[in-house]
Amino acid sequence: MKTYVLTVSRTFPKTHKREGEPTCFVEKILSKQIACGLISKNEVEKYEPFSIFVFNTDEPKLHTIRANYPLWKNRIKQVQKGEAIISLRYWSGKPYNSKQIEFCQLDKDSGIGIQALYFEFERFLEPFVSAEDSENGTQTYLSTHEIAINDGLIYPDFKEWFKNYELNEPMAIIHFTEYRY
Repeated sequence: MKTYVLTVSRTFPKTHKREGEPTCFVEKILSKQIACGLISKNEVEKYEPFSIFVFNTDEPKLHTIRANYPLWKNRIKQVQKGEAIISLRYWSGKPYNSKQIEFCQLDKDSGIGIQALYFEFERFLEPFVSAEDSENGTQTYLSTHEIAINDGLIYPDFKEWFKNYELNEPMAIIHFTEYRY
């Protein structure tokens, strides 16, 4: 079975004004996995490096946003068919120069999914986004504030995080659970 790796940052990157501060992404992802019953409360002990306080957060990270939508769409389809898994990992130290540590696996039963994310600048004063569900062809318009919160960030941090991305191309919203826009 194929394994696709998705790394999440434990701290804000060098390109962000909050460089080095904790993101709590791992804890925010795990909190939703526990709430959905994908990780049992008995298994929480094995996640000792993470704060149990954050497992009870009201602000879980429901998804991640990545460039190269066509690549991720293909990978997520393979996971949904049971041909692959997603290994969620974080860096043990400096990104790209330290060991990756797996903290969760997402398979066909996890509810994993993907939507295309389009940034709309022409029609609105504040950028809005539209999420397109490739399975049923629906398109939903959302504020970037809502996307930011569900991505585990507040809007100013979200805006700063994606400042160097090419936003004219669709991005991938990779959902960790059955939640969709």
